[in-house]
Amino acid sequence: MIIVAVTLFILAAACLALSVCHFRQRGYLFNNAWIYASSTERETMDKAPHYRQSAVVLLLVAALFALLGFSVLTQKTWLLWAEAALTAVSLIYAIASSIKIEKNKRS
Repeated sequence: MIIVAVTLFILAAACLALSVCHFRQRGYLFNNAWIYASSTERETMDKAPHYRQSAVVLLLVAALFALLGFSVLTQKTWLLWAEAALTAVSLIYAIASSIKIEKNKRS
């Protein structure tokens, strides 16, 4: 159990480090809009909203991994509800922010 928890905490730390880099708009942009864009689209694309979206999602994923690690260590079942809620928040944010970015791009 401790090995699993340590692995989850390492994943949380990695996601947190990526999130900080994305908040600073540094490093490779882990975002579908950037990954699937052609080279000409990348030149004209405003990367700031995509960096922010990826940073927030990575921060939520880091929190999720940390919560999972605590759940494994403590064996508390109520943490499963918190994990489910955090997963739902992450998904809702990702979808809502994608819609907002596309709406702002069109106007």
